[in-house]
Amino acid sequence: MKERSYTPGEMMAIMTCKEFRDWEIAFVGIGIPLIAGILAKRFHAPHLSLVYESGCIGPEKLRVDFNVGDSSAADYALSLTSEWRVFGDLQRGFYDVGVLGAAQIDRFGNLNTTAIFGDRDYFTPLVRLPGSGGGNDIGSSVGRVVVMMRLGRNRFVKKVDYLTTPGFLDGSPGARERAGLLGNGPSAVVTDKALFYFDPSTREMYLDTLYPGVTLEEVRASVDWELKIAENLKTAPPPTEAELNALRAADPANLIMGGVSEREKLDGIDAYVNLTLNYARK
Repeated sequence: MKERSYTPGEMMAIMTCKEFRDWEIAFVGIGIPLIAGILAKRFHAPHLSLVYESGCIGPEKLRVDFNVGDSSAADYALSLTSEWRVFGDLQRGFYDVGVLGAAQIDRFGNLNTTAIFGDRDYFTPLVRLPGSGGGNDIGSSVGRVVVMMRLGRNRFVKKVDYLTTPGFLDGSPGARERAGLLGNGPSAVVTDKALFYFDPSTREMYLDTLYPGVTLEEVRASVDWELKIAENLKTAPPPTEAELNALRAADPANLIMGGVSEREKLDGIDAYVNLTLNYARK
């Protein structure tokens, strides 16, 4: 069978999907993290509960929402509550996993979504970014954090310009505990070219898995420190037919993923609908 084409964003969504576990409670935002959650429930974590910052707990999603206040965000939800309630539960440690993006990350998983300084400072930065939002709450209190971001030397830096969301801070033993942080910190970094994990002893990020067609040299050149490599460096398999069909059906208007032709999108949706109907008839 001829291998189907896919985009880097689709590969990121599928790799993130595999970081969710069954029976977990996942704090997700609109975009690729939600698509990853939908795929996880479809393939290996049917009892995964998704939580939106708007207060929707446990919706059963067939497609992505446009924003956290979309009426479809509440589809078949277990509970509809308020933003302060879900963040209050988050800060008490009730959620197992959260997904975050960032403009910069360092080798200990600290994130910057506040400002890129360049040769300037916080008050007159080269780029002013949106800031924390709920990112610091998630990074500080959720059980573990999955980070999603594109790989690049200007993003994977020796030291973040501004620490918006804590990872393992300076990497020393007990650094998070001394800072009073409830959560266990980052567990994985999913990029468009490779997958990274964190050493449980040193708390330093290391390369675990390359994506198809990506070389080790390419990844090393995209990281601004001496990157650690797993002893058993792996190469991820390409997305399966079923994964691509389900992913494209979850985003039928191509609003989030993009980069897919209309013909590929329709073929994927048709295949997914047929699969669902055949399952329902059994």
